[in-house]
Amino acid sequence: MTTIINAILAINPDAQVCVEGDGVDKIRWENGTPVISNEDILAKQAELQADYDAKQYQRNRTKRPEDGGYPSIGDQLDDIYHNGLDGWKATIKAIKDANPKS
Repeated sequence: MTTIINAILAINPDAQVCVEGDGVDKIRWENGTPVISNEDILAKQAELQADYDAKQYQRNRTKRPEDGGYPSIGDQLDDIYHNGLDGWKATIKAIKDANPKS
């Protein structure tokens, strides 16, 4: 879940704020930080969440190999040495097929 703080900092990386809870109702702007409208914050939060959700396949592919992700670079090089590039490509293709792009 993308937080309100993530959204604020994506809009203004220098923002100094305190957020109580999960909503935009209790944001305290500190040290002269310009106020960002609630609508802009919520729109940015939705944008960041959509981007995060769209890249789930990337996170799945980078899991540990036993969880269906890519092997370590060392293991991939070992695979190439023992099985050639075609064997390595088959291993990588199976992972990509199991975790397709959206």
